[in-house]
Amino acid sequence: MANVASGLRHLRCQKQLLGVQWRQAAWQRPTSQLCIRAISTQPPAGDAGSGTNLVESVQIPYQGITHARTVPATPSYFSREPQFNDLYIRISNLLTKYHHLPTVSPNEAPLVPWTKLEEMRSQMGEPIKASHYAKVIRVAKRLNLIEPTLRPAEVKIALQDFARDINPFLNMPRPVPIDKFGRAVGVGKRKESTARAFVVEGTGEVLVNGKTLSEAFGRVHDRESAVWALTATERLDKYNVWVLVEGGGTTGQAEAITLAVAKALIAHEPALKTALRKAGCITRDPRTVERKKHGHVKARKMPAWVKR
Repeated sequence: MANVASGLRHLRCQKQLLGVQWRQAAWQRPTSQLCIRAISTQPPAGDAGSGTNLVESVQIPYQGITHARTVPATPSYFSREPQFNDLYIRISNLLTKYHHLPTVSPNEAPLVPWTKLEEMRSQMGEPIKASHYAKVIRVAKRLNLIEPTLRPAEVKIALQDFARDINPFLNMPRPVPIDKFGRAVGVGKRKESTARAFVVEGTGEVLVNGKTLSEAFGRVHDRESAVWALTATERLDKYNVWVLVEGGGTTGQAEAITLAVAKALIAHEPALKTALRKAGCITRDPRTVERKKHGHVKARKMPAWVKR
């Protein structure tokens, strides 16, 4: 055992000695320098001209661009009505800027022939909604109420986009002519009804769509309304009336006939215009049925609310 232990001791000593010698040799070995290959961006001295031409011929794209996509020129670019939206934004900003200026009454404001909805649609080529058109016209009319002497120039320019190229003072109703048979044709509307009345001097005969007055209207009130223009002027037995009426109900048709007969009667006797105006026969009644709303039973009626 002693011999084995001594042999192992000699081996261990030799191993330690070899390790020290190897480390010393490795430490004393000269280190080799690293070869780093560098690429120079400067052209050689002899090829200065050719290098410059090469740089000029190669154009690097998208230099100096800060956005990844083209920015639209207007915030309304992606909307369905970009031109109309820009118009609304521009005129709304003007109202916000000049709402503090003094205004005049609507009767004293300058007359402006406002552009109709269909005309604006055709001019811009966009499907403008009627509700959006009403909002824009409401803002334009509010700007038109600004005192004319204090109105800014940019407001005047903006209002020109909403005016038609016509003279409002020349927009007069055409007189109703009398044809060679002595007939005058008057047109009247009420609610959804439209009537055309042919009035000629006669004995007081009245026909509605080829029927007598009692056959066309069952209610006495509708019969009186249809010939109210003749009754109010005491011309019931002096003229014959032939009426073509369509659309709506009996009440709307009877009041449409009233307006049509009154217009034709003025063609025969213009002096009756004042009496017919006082009787309320030559004024178009703009009242119509209010539209039904979503979630309502009718225009204003709503279903009963039940908590449980």
